[in-house]
Amino acid sequence: MAKNTESNVYTVLFATGMVLVVGILLAYVASSLSDKISENKRIEKQQNILYAMGVNENDESSVSFVSKDIVGDEFSKYITKQLVITGTEAVEDSTAYLIDIKKEAELAKKATYKRRLPLFIGNKDGRDFYIIPVRGKGLWDAIWGYVALDNQLVVQGVYFDHAGETPGLGSNIKERFFMDDFTGEHILDGDSFKGITVAKGNADPKNMDKTDFEVDAIAGATITGNGLAAMLKKDLKMYLPYLKTIKQ
Repeated sequence: MAKNTESNVYTVLFATGMVLVVGILLAYVASSLSDKISENKRIEKQQNILYAMGVNENDESSVSFVSKDIVGDEFSKYITKQLVITGTEAVEDSTAYLIDIKKEAELAKKATYKRRLPLFIGNKDGRDFYIIPVRGKGLWDAIWGYVALDNQLVVQGVYFDHAGETPGLGSNIKERFFMDDFTGEHILDGDSFKGITVAKGNADPKNMDKTDFEVDAIAGATITGNGLAAMLKKDLKMYLPYLKTIKQ
C-alpha cells in the first residue's frame, strides 16, 4: 500500500525525523570540533594579551597579531606571571588566562560568590606591564578587550573587539586609529580613580593631552563609545586595590 505523503501525520513524522537527524549531526560536529574550538580560543586570548602589551607584528597602520605558530612560545616568553585576584588575595595561577570573565560576572551576582579576576604580568625590554581583561556592552552586543598598564598605572596599550557593532562605525573600536589613542592615558588623578571617557566633541582631537582622562570618540558610534568607557571604568576599578600596591 502506497504511503500518503500528503497527510498531516506524514508531514509531522517527516519533520520530526529530520529535526532529530540534523540535531544528532550538529551535536556530533560540535563534539568533534570542541578541542579545536577551545584551542582557537586559547590562541586568540594569548594573541590579544600580547597585543595589548605591544608584542605584535603591526606595520604603520594595520593590526597584526603574533602568528599562531609561535604565540604559545611568545606568551611564555613575555608573560612572566599570571595572577588570580579574589577579594584582597592575589595568587599565582598559570591557567588564569582560561578564566571566563563573562561567567565570573554572572556568578558574582550571588552575594556569597567571590569573583576571580585574572591579571597578567608581562615584561618587555626590561619594563613591566600589567594586563587586565575587560568586558562590557556596546550598541548591539558584547564588547571586550585588554588594557596594559605600567607601574605608574599609565596605559601602555590596549586591544578591543566586539561581537556585532555596526560596520564602519562602532566596529572601529578594534582599529589602530582608535586603539592607539589610549596609549599614554592616565586612569588616576592623584589617588582618585577616573577611568577614561570616550568623549564626543573632545577638545583634544589629536589626543595630545594624556591627563584629561579622555580619548576622541568615533563619529557615529556614540553608544558604542559610551559602553566602552563604562566597561573600562567598571572593570579597571575592580583591580584598583591591587594596582595601588604596585604603583611607584
